Amino acid sequence: MRSQVRGLACGVAAHVEDRVVRLRAPWSSLPANSRFLLVGMDGDRLDPPWPDLIVTCGRKAGAVAVALKKRGCTAMLAHIQDPLVNPARFDLVFAMVHDKVSGPNVTKQLTAVHEVSRARLDAAKEEWGARFGGLAKPIITVLLGGATQRTPFGVAEAQTLDAQLHALRHSVGQGSVLIVPSRRTSDDVLDYFSAKAASDSSIWVWRRDGDNPYLGALAWADRLVVTGDSISMVSEALAANVPVDVFIPPLRGRHANFLVSLVEAGAIHRLDQAVSNTRPFAPVPDATAIACAITRQKLLERGFR
Repeated sequence: MRSQVRGLACGVAAHVEDRVVRLRAPWSSLPANSRFLLVGMDGDRLDPPWPDLIVTCGRKAGAVAVALKKRGCTAMLAHIQDPLVNPARFDLVFAMVHDKVSGPNVTKQLTAVHEVSRARLDAAKEEWGARFGGLAKPIITVLLGGATQRTPFGVAEAQTLDAQLHALRHSVGQGSVLIVPSRRTSDDVLDYFSAKAASDSSIWVWRRDGDNPYLGALAWADRLVVTGDSISMVSEALAANVPVDVFIPPLRGRHANFLVSLVEAGAIHRLDQAVSNTRPFAPVPDATAIACAITRQKLLERGFR
């Protein structure tokens, strides 16, 4: 969520400040228009002078922004994802195509807003050139997520992913593989891929030591393999403008709907069907650029410069 908020905020403002707040129970269950909601707030202080724009993501953060507005906050409110309240309480809402929210101020998009810009990728490519520039082509970057509340991602799933990755490498050329775990990747899964790298010099695994190579691995990729448990990670992979194959576990709800919409649009291929799928990859509209342009225009209409 934080990367989505920063992606929009940094795209429209020269000065951005993070504010992290929490709502304690039972106040966290109060409706967004409750005048008592802020009583249960912990974390960074939210006081005047108000900024020109407040960007929120998630139900609780959105509820805090609405409560601040009722107390006289003059900032424009932009919310990312379905706020799960009446969207008219915000100036702008940027939701996913599979979200149920709708309204004149709601923009639906295929992918999530994020921080991965072309400028950041170009800088990362230069920064990581000494490490990745000499690797055999094609470079396949693998972005590992982790288990969700309802979907496991352990060694068994890693073995399935590894088998599908092997088939993909056989079809596109052996080249090199860069494997980058996230904070949610379990140690067992990381150990599994590290053991593969120990016996195969064409595989490189970041063991979560030293500088994070995430952007560099995105920038140097000729092809990307992403686990489908993270909407943000899949969206960021698409920003690299290379073919994206997604390892899709048995997901449900909004994650599943998100991936189905991208498969239907031709933006991604399922990794288990990547070898036989001859359908070309379709470009995806830049959700971050669109959201930033709409927000800048709304700020201008409100008299902010």
